[in-house]
This record gives sequence, C-alpha cells and structure tokens, in this order.
Amino acid sequence: MKSEYELSLSDYVAIIKDRALLLVVTGAVIFGITVAVAIAIPPVYQSSGTILVESQQISPDLIASNNTTFADERIEVIRQRVMTRENLLRIIQKYDLFASKGRQLSDADKIEQMRNAIEVATVSTVVKGRGEVTIAFRVSFENRQPEVANEVGKELVTLFLNENVRQRTERANETTEFLTQEANKLRVELETLENQLADFKQAHANTLPEHQELRMNMLSRSEGELKEIDRDYKAAQEELRYTELELYAAHNAVPVESKTRGAGAEQPQDLASLKAQYASLLTRYKEAYPDVQAVKRKIAALESTQSSGGVAAPVSLDVARVQTRIAAAQVRIKSLADQKQEMLKKINGYEADILEAPQVERGLITLTRDHDNARKKYEEIRTKEMSAKISESLEEENKAERFVLLEPPQTPEEPVKPNRKKIVALGVVLAPAGAGALVMLLEMLNQRIRGVEALGSILGKRVLVAIPYITTQAELRRRKTWRIRVLISGVAACAILLLLVHVFYMPLDLLLFKAMSRFE
Repeated sequence: MKSEYELSLSDYVAIIKDRALLLVVTGAVIFGITVAVAIAIPPVYQSSGTILVESQQISPDLIASNNTTFADERIEVIRQRVMTRENLLRIIQKYDLFASKGRQLSDADKIEQMRNAIEVATVSTVVKGRGEVTIAFRVSFENRQPEVANEVGKELVTLFLNENVRQRTERANETTEFLTQEANKLRVELETLENQLADFKQAHANTLPEHQELRMNMLSRSEGELKEIDRDYKAAQEELRYTELELYAAHNAVPVESKTRGAGAEQPQDLASLKAQYASLLTRYKEAYPDVQAVKRKIAALESTQSSGGVAAPVSLDVARVQTRIAAAQVRIKSLADQKQEMLKKINGYEADILEAPQVERGLITLTRDHDNARKKYEEIRTKEMSAKISESLEEENKAERFVLLEPPQTPEEPVKPNRKKIVALGVVLAPAGAGALVMLLEMLNQRIRGVEALGSILGKRVLVAIPYITTQAELRRRKTWRIRVLISGVAACAILLLLVHVFYMPLDLLLFKAMSRFE
C-alpha cells in the first residue's frame, strides 16, 4: 500500500525539482502580498503627554488632606470622568475625527473608536532612597494625522489636569459642607440637652447631689436648733407655772400685807404718787420693763375707777408685775411653739430632699452623660470641620497633591504602527512555509508513484530494471517556450501594473521614496 511507503530524501528532492516553479511563484506571491500589505496599511501616529502625581507641598503632619485615595484609583476615576460620552463627542466634533467617506459612522461607533485610540497607562513608579514613591502616567492618542493626534493629545491632557483640580476641590467642598451640616445638627442637639439639664437643675434645685452634704449639715443644725427651742419651750412652760403660783401667792398675801407694814410691804398709793413713780421708772428703764408696765396698769385702773365715780381700790404692784410676767411668758411660749412647728417643717423638708436626692442624682447623671457625649461629638466634628476647611483652602491654592505636566504632547514624527519591518519579516517566513504547505497538499491529493521503491512497495515484488524517462527535443522546446512566455507575461504584467500606478496613483520615484521611508 502506498500508505505504508515512506518518502526518502531523494523523493523529497525530486518533489522540489518537479514543483520548483510552483514553489517560487507561490513564495513570491505570498511575499509580494506581505510587502503590499506592509506598504498599504496607513500609518498611525501617537501623541503622548506625561503627567506627574506630585506629593503635597506642605507637610502632612501639619495639614492633612481629605483626599487620601491611592494614585492609581484616582487616575482611574479621573479617566472615567474624562472619557464620558459628552466629552468624547465634543472632541470628535471639534476635530472632525473618524470621518469616513465610504460609510457614515454612528455616534456610538465613533465613541468606541475614540476610546480605543486613547491610552492611559502608568509609566513610572520609582522608589527613592527615603522610601517615597513617585508616580507618573501617560495620556496618549492615536490618529492617522500627526497634527490631529497632537491637538487631541493636548486636549486630553488639559481635561485630565482640570478634572483632577475640579474633583479634588469638589470633594473638599463636599466634605466641608457635610461636616458643617453635622456640626449644626449636633449644636442644636447640644443646646437642647443644655436646656433640659438647666431646667432639671432648676426644678430640683433643693435636691441636687452636690448640695447633699450642705443639706445634711443644715439638717443637723436644724435638729440642734429644735432641741434648743424645745428646751426653751419647756423652760418657758415651767416659768409660766411658777409665775402663776406667784400670782396666786400675791393675791392671797394682799390682806396680810395691808395689816402689817413690814419691809417689802406695799401700801396703796394715789394717782399722783403712781404717776410720779411711773415718771421716775421711765428715767431708768424702758417702757416694756415689767415694773414700768405694772405701774402703768395701776394708773390705768385708778383712772378708770375715778372716771366711773367710784373709789379707787388699792392695786398691789407685785400682782401687776406678776401678771405682766405671765403675759410675757405666754407670748414667749406661743412664739417658741411657732418656732418649733417651723423648725419641724424645715427638718421634714430637709429629710424629704435627702430621700429624693438619689432619684434626682440618677436623672442628673443620665442628662449629664448625654450632654457630655453630645459635647464631645460636637467638639470632635468641629475639629474635623476646621481641618476640612484648611484642606479646602489647600486644594483651592493648589498646595495639596496635584498633577503636574512633565512632558506636553508633541507632534509625532514617526508612526507607532504598523511595524512594516516586522510585517515584511513575517512575509519572509510565511512565503516558503506557505509554498511548502501548498506543495505538500498537492502531493497528498496526487496519486502519482515516485521511484522504484514506491512501485515495489505497491506491487509487493522486486523491480528488476528501471528505465528512466527520456525527454524528447520537442518536449524540451515546448518547456523552454512555456518558460519564456511565463517570464515575458510576468514582466509585462509588472510593467503594466507599474504604469497604472504611475499614472493613476503616484509617480514611481515618489512611491519608492515613500515606501523606503516607511521602512526606515
């Protein structure tokens, strides 16, 4: 079977000889197509600008910024904001990008091509000796026209720089506004708690825990005063009883004293003598003195008797004096009783306040705790608000972390793609490979027997004699004539193609110069 026969090296050499023309033509066609593709693909120019992420100028230990996101994250956020539909459409319309003569592109297709033409990539992350990291990124735009690529690249770089400033300022403003609103809310809450605390203290002014020791001292002092009042009250009652006995004795002793005029006995006096005695006593005592009051009563009694036309009865000065003392004692007892009642009320009030103090203290602790927590939150939020305002000023004055344009986009001088040298090199590889593959395919489809060994393998018998193919002179002439015709046809086709290119497309010298420049 043919499948059991393996081609030898001589067989391969024979195949190459037989298919030499096909190999050469196929390889030339593949290489020519590759070269044509390398020349025909329009060049694409790229304009790039490099932006450095510069760290904060003022030490973060002195002023901390509110924008603490990583540089890669911030760059990606800004890229998404810059590459919005509105911005891209504005740039496309401004520079008339992606205008196709063959077909009309929709806005979605233009935006998709625009996004594919834009490249944002980090180009350097350098760690310095102090452990600091420097980050830069590159914004690039590709277009077939170098001037357009440069203009659009500048537009994109400007958008990135402006968007960074706007975003950081906007974030700082939002942070400050949020903290201000929260601080105002906490201030209202704190004022409400302060009012509640003040009202509570005013309502329980007598039972506040800080006055507990004072109330205990006042209670002790009031109890001591109550004991003194009670002692004075009992003493006044004893004195009243003793004075009443004296009055009784004075009344009973009047008849005896009228008969016996001994020492200390007092005789009835007339009105003139009593007035003289009253005047003499006023020179030494006050009007409230008991003896003065007693003489005054006797004068009043004599005058009332004389005015009624009767005979004045003699009045004992001791009886009047004792009566005055009894009246004073009664007044004192009543005063002491009133004082005792007032003191008992005061003591009961102190005791009630002392008993109520724990409940008041519990409510006061709750209000004080809420007030302290609110005050701490308010002070904390005010501190953050002040820091946010400083950070906002830092952003507005462009002193915080910022984007600095290191290299502005320049007009590109050489295209970035296609890489024509690589395409031609690929053609050099594909030409023999494609030609060889075509020959192998034809050989696999061809049932031709090659060589004596192949014939013996198929027949299963040994070949005794092999007669080589004898080429006649006519066949050699026909083959030579065919080759000359093919060569002349190829040369003529190339000449006609070059003439058409020179007349209808571009002069050959200019085309040659342009093609050579693309490979430089």
